[in-house]
Amino acid sequence: MKILGERLRQLREENGFSQNKLAKLIGVPQSSVNRYETGFTNPTPETLLWYADYFDVSMDFIFGRTEKPQGKNYKYKPKLDPEMARFVEMCFEPGTKMNKELRLQVVKMISEEKK
Repeated sequence: MKILGERLRQLREENGFSQNKLAKLIGVPQSSVNRYETGFTNPTPETLLWYADYFDVSMDFIFGRTEKPQGKNYKYKPKLDPEMARFVEMCFEPGTKMNKELRLQVVKMISEEKK
């Protein structure tokens, strides 16, 4: 599965791990991590669970069934179109705590609508 390898690479890179460092954590050779990421080999179910637990993401995310990682502790930060971000900024008076919280909620709602 192409998406599986892409997601495993994404998790590794976003968390600043080299293939070698990640391989040591998992307990496999670096070449195995490379084969997982390039799609030459599929990881064992135990290895996939390790990825999900370690990076705190769902298996649905790893298998490409969703774009939202949905882990218990994962801080999902959706990307917002720059023009929409400017519009949201203009809607709220700067400097007040409540306006900051409302702005963040609007950004979250707009981002989730796009999914």
